[in-house]
Amino acid sequence: MQDRREVLGLAAAGVFASVAPAALATDVEKKPLYGLIGQMLAAPGKRDELLAILSESTDGMPGCLSYIVAKDAANPDALWITEVWDSPESHKASLQLPQVRAAITKARPIIAGFPQHFETEPVAGVGR
Repeated sequence: MQDRREVLGLAAAGVFASVAPAALATDVEKKPLYGLIGQMLAAPGKRDELLAILSESTDGMPGCLSYIVAKDAANPDALWITEVWDSPESHKASLQLPQVRAAITKARPIIAGFPQHFETEPVAGVGR
């Protein structure tokens, strides 16, 4: 009886060994994502106007997996923008889209600055 258990155990180990590398390879071969996190300052009292402009331009951006605009809880003139893209190239290409170009033109007069900007490589979370 013990021989049978050993054979079954070895067979199970063999099946796992043949499947596990393929599963691991799939995770390892995933193309890295490209992320951006940035703080944007609006001219005093113009944050909601800037938020509205940014919100209008977020549809139909190929390669964009997530684009979140959030109000800064400590600064009434600041926004945080968190983006996840399938590649840096997709992000760069988005800057040429008509709706994004229009938003940049419209927002430029009320943007006071970009005090913080970080590039990231998203690796885990909802949607990853």
